[in-house]
Amino acid sequence: MSNALQSMNPAQREAVLYLNGPCLVLAGAGSGKTRVITQKIAYLINECGYDARGIIALTFTNKAAREMAERIQQSVEKKRLKGLTISTFHALGVRFLREEAVLAGLKPGFSILDSTDALGVIQELLATTDKGRLRSVQQQISLWKNALITPDDSEKIAQTPDEMDAARVYRSYDATLRAYQSVDFDDLIVMPATLMSTNDELRERWQRRCRYMLLDEYQDTNVCQYQWVRSLTGLRDMFTAVGDDDQAIYAWRGATIENLAKLPQDYPALRIIKLEQNYRSVATVLDAANQVISRNPNLFGKKLWSTLGQGEPIQVVVMDNEEAEAESVGMRISASRFERNARWKDYAVLYRGNHQGRLFEQTFRELRIPYVIAGGQSFFDKAEVRDIIAYLRIVANEEDDPAFIRAVTTPKRGVGQASLTALGDTATQLNCSLFDAVHDELAATRIAPRQLEPLKVFVDFIRNIQWRSGRGRTDGGAATPAEGATELLDELMKYIDYERYLYDTQEERAAQSRWQNVLELTNWLKRKAQEDGLTLAQLVQHIALITMLERSEDDEDPDAVRLTTIHASKGLEYPYVHMVGVEEGLLPHFGKDDEYGDANKDAEALEVRIQEERRLMYVGITRAQFHLTLTWCKKRRKAREDLIREPSRFISEMGLETGVKTVVDPFSGMTPKERLVRLKEMLQKKG
Repeated sequence: MSNALQSMNPAQREAVLYLNGPCLVLAGAGSGKTRVITQKIAYLINECGYDARGIIALTFTNKAAREMAERIQQSVEKKRLKGLTISTFHALGVRFLREEAVLAGLKPGFSILDSTDALGVIQELLATTDKGRLRSVQQQISLWKNALITPDDSEKIAQTPDEMDAARVYRSYDATLRAYQSVDFDDLIVMPATLMSTNDELRERWQRRCRYMLLDEYQDTNVCQYQWVRSLTGLRDMFTAVGDDDQAIYAWRGATIENLAKLPQDYPALRIIKLEQNYRSVATVLDAANQVISRNPNLFGKKLWSTLGQGEPIQVVVMDNEEAEAESVGMRISASRFERNARWKDYAVLYRGNHQGRLFEQTFRELRIPYVIAGGQSFFDKAEVRDIIAYLRIVANEEDDPAFIRAVTTPKRGVGQASLTALGDTATQLNCSLFDAVHDELAATRIAPRQLEPLKVFVDFIRNIQWRSGRGRTDGGAATPAEGATELLDELMKYIDYERYLYDTQEERAAQSRWQNVLELTNWLKRKAQEDGLTLAQLVQHIALITMLERSEDDEDPDAVRLTTIHASKGLEYPYVHMVGVEEGLLPHFGKDDEYGDANKDAEALEVRIQEERRLMYVGITRAQFHLTLTWCKKRRKAREDLIREPSRFISEMGLETGVKTVVDPFSGMTPKERLVRLKEMLQKKG
């Protein structure tokens, strides 16, 4: 037995060694699930003679996949890892569709629309600028796809106005994507699952390739993912699913805890192994988490325990209002950091909704507390930055259909959805890109001259920029050297006339802010071209990589307090956690219709909602390693009105008599200036 196996606890070791059929590992928070998965892969290859090509490990984030890949390299020789698949579900879906493009009705070079590009298609079909309505329709279509509900079925089950909107758009949306030879994020799972369920030869071929499968975060799978996994593993039923029913918090995006409940029914020989020893948190934290989650129906029965000692009591702090909450939490973190000789990054502030974070940002800036926002919007995700990058992407690669669509319609050029759909049909028939289809004779028979002319002008301009930037030359550029990237960028920006477009479509302040972001992007590109001596053609080849130049929290790990939603904190841990806004109406939150609850809701639906919110509370509690503080406010402002608040029911469910201490905000009633004076006094006493 290897040293790695010997160092595991009995339950972990059993999970690694069990190979007599399907296996479900119920892995509590902080119980070492990633270690189990990576060591099982090592065991399969090193001890059991499995070829790495036959092993597939799936998870939900690129970060988790990278961590697994890095860990497995420490246990298995590099040459024996050749062909091993460790990826997200969606990355495997891309690989599947690239290989099976013909069967899927796609060209091998099909494009993948991200959420923003897909929303643009829905906007054209709905003919509205109401972002809330658009996103509601987009989410509903996504939920239907992931539940394997077809456009026909959606029309039968739609009830609310949003659902009816979505059902009306769903069929046209799918048809438009096919015409563009594009897929959206959901299609990367839906299409493989559907193809494998209807094509026997395809299913058997992929089942022969999958000798063993490992699945991470199984409680987060949706109906479609479950179906695909069943198809992939069906020949042998050799898999290990690792999950935790107590951490199922993604029902809003289609995940269903029923996938865990169905496993013992669908696989009668299923071995269930529980990982209950927690390596993260002290006993007070685990006791509180166990007590809260015990109020939920429990599928399998599990209780976390630890050998890390009892720990300090959990503090529950009552605040006057949200301003006092943000200031007090900031001051408490400052004082605690001094007292414990800790780092800023040892602290995290967790909240239920992103809107709660804004006040903490403002307050922390005033208190000079460094912070990072987990999951915050990247500079390169901003709409205006993506618009300009779309032009550069099409200069670099005219086969990039999503970039073509975005560039040719932003700003508007008189090219509408009907013209693009006709162009998509043409490109499909010719098996070429949208860009190349514009000048084909077939396009002229399907698109009116008035709509085709601006498309031709756009394509001709891009071709001119491509040529002058050094693309496509056979003379090596010796006789007519490529023009400088700076000059070509300036000409491109003049052609786009993006500044005028912003001021025509946005309020002045928003337009000014967005234009500054565009200038920041173009200045960075010019500087990069000059420093590295790049032509525009060479520069745009790096466009896909420029997001790596954005400061990465994961890579640099700055010494700063983490501000994050509880959802985004899942899988992470921090020595000292402040969970804020632990109030009825916020945590638990009762849905978008009424932020502060609705007693008239269907009782059964409301109970399901409370159970998911309780699991969210459990996730938040178990992020803390050594100390946890909860805060709630007596009053909270909503729409210029101060609402009286009540502490969350989850606080009492933690068990006040077992390691939970309720205290009153020591800064209560003080002005911000008085609070700062009081904080300085506290720090001087501790010094």
